[in-house]
Amino acid sequence: MALVRYFIQYLGIDKTSRSFYKQLCNVLGFVPGALSLYKTALSHRSVKEGTDENNERLEYLGDAILSGVVADYLFKRYPYKGEGFLTEMRSKMVNRQTLNDIAVKMGLKKITIYNKNDGSLKVSQIFGNTLEALVGAIYVDKGFNPTKQWVLRHIIIPHMFIEDLETLEINHKNKLYGWANKNGKNLEFETLDERFENGRRLFTVGAVVDGELIAEGKAFNKKDASQIASQIAVEKLGLGKTEE
Repeated sequence: MALVRYFIQYLGIDKTSRSFYKQLCNVLGFVPGALSLYKTALSHRSVKEGTDENNERLEYLGDAILSGVVADYLFKRYPYKGEGFLTEMRSKMVNRQTLNDIAVKMGLKKITIYNKNDGSLKVSQIFGNTLEALVGAIYVDKGFNPTKQWVLRHIIIPHMFIEDLETLEINHKNKLYGWANKNGKNLEFETLDERFENGRRLFTVGAVVDGELIAEGKAFNKKDASQIASQIAVEKLGLGKTEE
């Protein structure tokens, strides 16, 4: 913390930015080299529309970096596993909901800059997206090897419990279809609503079993919305980890 206070004074950071800077340092575990870069990484398009101001470009970069680090980690951890297993494990580790939960635990929700009055953002995974953007910012700031080590030490090791992920079912839609087929049920996914929220389409998709709506999910694309609806349906039906 003494080092952080020194840099705050050295960089001439104003009082309103000091709290943000300290929280950022706590999340990162190091003193960032370019504060403006990290502010961009933490700025959602709902408050910064310019592509050079919001975090979408850094999210794109961080997504690729994170996926590569996870792939390398799995390749070394499972030397005798095939491509299918490795691909499925990577999907589980970089799953949007997984990353969103990790981001919240890391404290990113407190420093992400977004429109808190936008209700549609409550059903999205903006904090997981912000975490990817943060990885992108670290890569630009520090280079690949430090970024790789940061991902391992701050994301994979403390938050991704590999043994649990091996048995985790993430494709709730397939699970629900399996249950429906086994029990002679007719399962359909219907688009219940489609509207624009801040320039983006927000879809509401319902899981309908034998003509009865049993769950619905909202997301900015139909695929994610149907997966959310499936997850809610799986929990509501009490299917758990194994089909009943």
